[in-house]
Amino acid sequence: MTADDSFNRLDDDDYPAYTMGRAAEMLGTTQGFLRAIGEARLITPLRSEGGHRRYARYQLRIAARARELVNQGTPIEAACRIIILEDQLEEAQRFNAEYRRAAESTNPTAAA
Repeated sequence: MTADDSFNRLDDDDYPAYTMGRAAEMLGTTQGFLRAIGEARLITPLRSEGGHRRYARYQLRIAARARELVNQGTPIEAACRIIILEDQLEEAQRFNAEYRRAAESTNPTAAA
């Protein structure tokens, strides 16, 4: 991988571009918080060849949501569960919308 390839991947939400220290700094939290949400299996950071945790942008968005809930007084384990349930609900709603569109396209008179 060239330096240009690495730079271009920074726009990739799945690219583990951030170290634990940098991620904690960006989120305004501690490294311990990131470890805790990792232990709760909310996010699973990738590991560098040296074994260091590396975070992608989508993981930082999830961690930011967890931090928001914890700052509101929600215990960390409950915050992680809430986020998981929110994600499952969003996925179910997306699935239902796709199912409705498919049903309407095969039987347009039933939708009216």
